[in-house]
Amino acid sequence: MTASPARLANRILLGLLIGLVAGLLTLALGHFKPVVLDTARAVATTVLDPLGQVFLRLLFFVVIPLVFASLASGVNQLGDFSRLGSLAWRTFALFLLNMVVGVALGLAMMNLLQPGAQVDPVSRDRLMAAFASDGARHAGVAEAQAPFTAMTVVDMFMPRNLAGTVAGFSRNGLGEVLPLIVFALLVGAAGTRLPPEDRARLQRGLDLVTQLMTGIVDFALRLAPYAVPAMIYSVVVRIGVDFIVALALFVAGVLGVLALHLFGTMALFLKLFSRRSPWRFFRDIRPVLITAFSTSSSNATLAASMAVARDTLKVRPATAGFVIPLGATMNMSGTALYEGCVVLFVAQVFGPELGMAQQLTLLLLAVVSAIAVAGIPGGSLPLIAGLCASFGIEPSGIAIVLGADRLLDMARTTVNVGADLVTAVIVDEHESGESPRSEPGQGGAGALLG
Repeated sequence: MTASPARLANRILLGLLIGLVAGLLTLALGHFKPVVLDTARAVATTVLDPLGQVFLRLLFFVVIPLVFASLASGVNQLGDFSRLGSLAWRTFALFLLNMVVGVALGLAMMNLLQPGAQVDPVSRDRLMAAFASDGARHAGVAEAQAPFTAMTVVDMFMPRNLAGTVAGFSRNGLGEVLPLIVFALLVGAAGTRLPPEDRARLQRGLDLVTQLMTGIVDFALRLAPYAVPAMIYSVVVRIGVDFIVALALFVAGVLGVLALHLFGTMALFLKLFSRRSPWRFFRDIRPVLITAFSTSSSNATLAASMAVARDTLKVRPATAGFVIPLGATMNMSGTALYEGCVVLFVAQVFGPELGMAQQLTLLLLAVVSAIAVAGIPGGSLPLIAGLCASFGIEPSGIAIVLGADRLLDMARTTVNVGADLVTAVIVDEHESGESPRSEPGQGGAGALLG
């Protein structure tokens, strides 16, 4: 009998607390008896780290097939681009806008707070010794810090040997993910030009691969209640209080910027592009936000989102039926924001330092890869590992945030779902030419989407 997502999430959070408390107790005992700390570190290296690596490598297994199948499927299901009307283009434009703004806010927060800088150099060296792949610290950093030119960008996205680059182990044991993203988008775009029956066959095949990879992610998550406390304990006894401070600052920063994006950016969109009251809007969608937070799944919240969009927000069924399901698949603004923050946090802890050019590339890739994320708890973890590898950052470094991922998953899913409903009401107003709940004195810059 399998545990429900909510029960599994509670077990993972409990595991985080157990790992932290056990680690702190070990540090306290080690202060008086150093042999206790030495023994704990030896146990962490020989027993706990292998358990954590089994969990991580289950996630790494699915990176390449999941990225390819999810992205190609998402593009292929759009159909003939030339037949997409104003409803579709307005929807896609708002999806893209809120994801770009979300990632930009997340990266700005990470550069301002610098949570990874809380880890001192000695502790950082211990972490790198524990997590870094063979040769990754040197080869990966050298590649990531190479000067950016136009040809560098071409090589990053379109190498001469796609199969060798994607399947190779040039960076951190995962190969390259950027060319895979480009290839998946091209395959999906080419699929839209196939005859309807062939396109449907391709879609079924891609969806089947996605479902299989999602099943492997589910296997990994069922190991998480045991792997997470093992990894957290291992990190705490190696790093000490520095790690706890850095993780707490990271979690607080991400939660703050997610709240800012949902209640700040989305409220601004409502003011600029519609005649709705943001206060009344968020009051009306409160049941959906609670559902999204408790389930950590856009797919599980889909029925509630559709019902509130049609019955409470008075969005036309045709608009709700298009925007809401598509948003549950593609409009992952909270996830894109989180992905950018995690990659930058791991880079701050492990290196290399990402400059402005790399961060702009990260913004683009976080938006694109978020589209490939399955709408289930933990669905973004394999994609984050792939992004880390793309920048020469040790992908196993995501272990330092896994204990807090469940809480952050709940928060970013809430942002994803809220952004879908904001998009639905804005698009519906512009498609119908009027707001079903317009209020005097609340005109905005609606012509921007007209």
